[in-house]
Amino acid sequence: MKDTNGPSPALRRILTFWPLMFYGLGVIVGAGIYVSLGEVIGLAGSAAPTSFVIAGVCAAMTGLAYADLSGRFPEAAGAAAYARHAFGDKTAIAVGGFTTIAAAVSAASIARGAVTYIDDLVPLPATLLVALLVIAFGVIAIWGVRQSVAIAAVIGALEILGLLGAFSMGVTRAGDTWPSLVPIDTAGWHNAMAGAFVAFFAFVGFEALGNMSEEVRDAKRTVPRAILASVAVSMVIYTAVSASAVMGGAGAENSLGSLFSGRWTTIFTFVASLCVANGALVQITMLSRLFYGMAANGELPAFLARINEGTGTPVHATALATSIILMTSVSLTFKSLIVIANLLTLMIFIVVNLALLRVRRMHEDPEDVFTAPPWAPVLGILLSVLMLASYFW
Repeated sequence: MKDTNGPSPALRRILTFWPLMFYGLGVIVGAGIYVSLGEVIGLAGSAAPTSFVIAGVCAAMTGLAYADLSGRFPEAAGAAAYARHAFGDKTAIAVGGFTTIAAAVSAASIARGAVTYIDDLVPLPATLLVALLVIAFGVIAIWGVRQSVAIAAVIGALEILGLLGAFSMGVTRAGDTWPSLVPIDTAGWHNAMAGAFVAFFAFVGFEALGNMSEEVRDAKRTVPRAILASVAVSMVIYTAVSASAVMGGAGAENSLGSLFSGRWTTIFTFVASLCVANGALVQITMLSRLFYGMAANGELPAFLARINEGTGTPVHATALATSIILMTSVSLTFKSLIVIANLLTLMIFIVVNLALLRVRRMHEDPEDVFTAPPWAPVLGILLSVLMLASYFW
């Protein structure tokens, strides 16, 4: 395989709704409840389901903004492209930088979370496992988008099966007396909001679908539908599974795994390790498309926009994304990674909602794509600010 020396071929439009939706659902769920449920229960206690609902509503409002903008501007640069159309190149470069850090930190935290399951099965040092995991998914991302999406979609289906199993075990183990799943006092709501900040990490990933726009057929219609569907399905799954886990007596440590016993524990651990690791693949792919899109617009070096003729993927951009994630994942702890990822992602969400408000003042709403309700970006900004405040509060 060799890269072209002349004008680079375009990305291949081969993705349709269902693989794209499962692709997004794979990173949302894998990077979410498998990794963060224990942390949320540790903060919110029995109100963990409420924390997931609060975080899900916050994500859904910004999901509407991403769905709207992805239809208007189906470009690989995603949030950076939306910022460019609304505020200009300088803001786009800044958003691209924040998105790079957020994506790298998110992927690193996913890899770290996967290792908490894998090290029960593979007796290797955690840092080595993280490095091998990131490199392996970097190779898959270079291999081809069809292969990457197919692998992510298959693992996404396994994720849902694993969570259905956890839900069933939680309901089976639930006693006659169920704890209150909704806070009943001020302290309870304080804890639920603290849990919501961590639970927000469980919804990170839907924005990556916007970066796949140049590889999607009928992107103006398909990408918005996939974003909204993946957020809606993940909200239902998270609420149901967190409620059953609390009722089944799951604690802050290894919360889902503690619902199983005997050989089922080993089976669930294997499935969970695949599911969590899947998120790293999606984030690597998303970050490489961000680099590709920005390079194609002259905001990054041109070599990052080269498409390999054999694989149809931006090899240089993918290698850079993998390297950044690898360095991040071996240098920071899991808890610090989640905090950094959430803070940066919420700031990006605020900019994206502001971008939608400005674009609507600059242009009339198109008739052939999804348009978010007028109140959605305003509520998205308010809820994102509230989530940021909940961390410092």
